[in-house]
Amino acid sequence: MPFSTLPAHDKAIDITAETCPMTYVRTRLALDTIETGQILLVRLKGEDPLRNVPRAAADQGHDPLELLEQGDGTHLLVLRKG
Repeated sequence: MPFSTLPAHDKAIDITAETCPMTYVRTRLALDTIETGQILLVRLKGEDPLRNVPRAAADQGHDPLELLEQGDGTHLLVLRKG
């Protein structure tokens, strides 16, 4: 995927190789490295992460802005740090 098609973001991580609960642990650690209001882009794959990571982020006070399906079976979750 060309870099120019990614949503604007301050940091990006790929957790497609992780399983729950490590998917959200990795996401939370990445959120800890950015400032409030900045955007984290998370590439994830699988039913559990798709359901759990956005919900867990929202429960922690962050804003899941978009979930974009990609052509390779992964999704991009756009999170704004709360």
